[in-house]
Amino acid sequence: MAEDFLSRFNELKVPSFNQAAESASPTRKPIKHLLIGSPEIVISTIQALHSLGYAEVGMWSPLLPTSNPGEVTSILIRYIVMQ
Repeated sequence: MAEDFLSRFNELKVPSFNQAAESASPTRKPIKHLLIGSPEIVISTIQALHSLGYAEVGMWSPLLPTSNPGEVTSILIRYIVMQ
């Protein structure tokens, strides 16, 4: 099962996370990241992604409570340039 996923993954074109694409007509496609958990773990994950240079903290939605007590959610939508 993992081998099947990896073989399909290796066939994909690698997206560019830079806004300036080298292609003459790049296609921007959205990817949505949804974090759900305790406020502490969601904030920690947002900060970790920021420290990796993936997304600024302010790009995430405010923490919103879910229907489960003590649980929040936050979403980030990025637009990735596909070659």
